[in-house]
Order: sequence, then structure tokens, then C-alpha cells
Amino acid sequence: MAATIKDIAKKTGLGLATISSYLNGGNVREQNRIKIEEAIEELHFEVNEVARGLKTNKTKMIGIIIPELNNIFCAEIITEVEDQLRSHGYATLICDCRTDERREEEAVEFLFHRRVDGLIIMPSGKQGKYLNKFIRAGKPVVLIDRKIKGIECDCVLVDNEGAARDAVERLLGAGHREVGMIAGPEEIYTAEERYHGYCKAMENAGIPLDENLVVRGDYTIEGGAAAMKELVRRNPDMSAVFVSNYEMTMGAIIEVNELGIEIPGQLSFIGFDNVEFAKASIPKLSIVTQPTEEIAGRVTELMLRRLEKAGAEEEKETVKLKTSFVEGKSVV
Repeated sequence: MAATIKDIAKKTGLGLATISSYLNGGNVREQNRIKIEEAIEELHFEVNEVARGLKTNKTKMIGIIIPELNNIFCAEIITEVEDQLRSHGYATLICDCRTDERREEEAVEFLFHRRVDGLIIMPSGKQGKYLNKFIRAGKPVVLIDRKIKGIECDCVLVDNEGAARDAVERLLGAGHREVGMIAGPEEIYTAEERYHGYCKAMENAGIPLDENLVVRGDYTIEGGAAAMKELVRRNPDMSAVFVSNYEMTMGAIIEVNELGIEIPGQLSFIGFDNVEFAKASIPKLSIVTQPTEEIAGRVTELMLRRLEKAGAEEEKETVKLKTSFVEGKSVV
């Protein structure tokens, strides 16, 4: 027969309230913690999470939805978020929606019916009305990297417009005027922010915007390669390019190599994210980097704060973090 909380009380001589507080993540005296943990091990006690969830209406589970499980940016953030939540007694249920808004809606529905206590999501598109189900139920929602108009929830972003503007200004500062951009899909918030940053840099330099110098990709390696090929076809005199996403940076470099274009001799190049890939490239790439660890920390902090103050009416917070720049040898 499985051991119960009463068996632990009998073994330790402690009250049920003290043991319950320990099991639910509360603070207990160090000597009592040691007694309880020794009794748990000796009695092979296991917490019945289902029963506890029914009693407290809390599952200690957080739902996470990401666009692509194999996306380096997503993976780095979610790995860190999962570690931090686990250290606070929360498990995670992760859904990959394949950058498909219909799948995303299905994932939201799935997690809602699994009664997760909160939702962390990196949205795939501009719509998100289905998130209101969580919000109406009083369950916290934290958006990563992308903001959705009309959805009242916490959000952690980076300064995408500023990052793109600064990158393009570096190319302009090096004397380039024919500066191309591989932008992301129009429906993705971050892609539009980075595109606006490119436009702002060109405008500030007094250079008329030439739409031939902008090709949109789909945030994939294949999309980056195709966009790079099209940019070169349209603009034989282009001397520099900014690529606004990690996967597309990889694709663009692959296509540059296929075309036999020399970096930086024939084309100066600034990419986005992943220091290891930048180091492995010849020459080493100059890239914009995002603070994934800091993003994860702020996301976790917001989620835990909302869970702790469940039901409290507080203004939702939008956190905007700065990017960094890693200098390589791909710009002259």
C-alpha cells in the first residue's frame, strides 16, 4: 500500500500542516526539511499530482507553444525557461506548432483542457483571439518575441527595430549605398520591426528606399538561400547585405558560396544570431545577437509573479531588451 502524508507525520513526529507546506513548496525549518526528506525516501512516498491538482485547482504545469522546435533561438530560450520553472516546482508541456496558426490554436485548446496554470507562447502570426480563453479564466499568458494587437498580456521583446537599424548603419558607415536586406514574412511582428529598422537607417542616411533591395524569406534556411539568389539577380551592383534571421543567415551564406561571391571582398555581410555559426564561417561573420538567457529570465519572472498573485488586477508589462553586436570580418 502506498505511503500517505499521515505516514510521514507518524514517522517524523511533525504536524500535517508542516509536511503539507513542504510538499507544496513552502518554507519549513531546515531540521524539519531533513526529517521529511528522509521519511519520504524511506517510505517511498510519491505525491499524487492528479489528486493535488483536483484539490487545489493547480496542476503545477505551464504550457509552452513555440513556432519551431528545431529553431536555435526558440530552443535556447525554452531550455532556460524550463530549467528555471522546474527549480520553482513547475513542469512544462511544450507544443511545436510548425509556424502554423491553425496548429497554434489547436495547441492553445489542448493546453487549456490539460488545465495548465499558465501559458508561455511565441506566436506564429498576428491573430491570437484564442488566447483570450486563458485570459478570461484568469490564467497568466506571457508572449515571447512577438506582440499581438488587442491581446492584454505580458510580453518580452527585444528592440528589433533598433537592432536592424544599427546593423544597417554599420554597413552605411563603411561606405556602402547599395545595401540589400533579406527580411522575414510580413505577418510576423519581429520581421516587420526589423524591416522598419532597415527603412529608418536608409531614410536617416538620405537614401531613397529601393524595394528591389528587399527580398522576403520565410525564416528557413531554404528561404534564406532563395532570397539571397533573388537579391543578387535583381541587384548586380549590391555591395552589402543584412540578413534578419538566423536560419536565413545560414541559407544566405550557403547561396553566397554557391554563387562564388567573396565575403567581404565582393559583398559585406551582417547576419542575425548564433555566435557558433558566425565563428565557424570563413570569414567570421559580423552578427546581431539576442540576449536569450535574459529573455528567458524575464519570461519566467513574469510568469511566476502572475501565478503568485493570481486574480490580482495589475497592469500588464511589456519588457523590451537590447540586442548586442558581435564584430566579425565580414564587413569592409
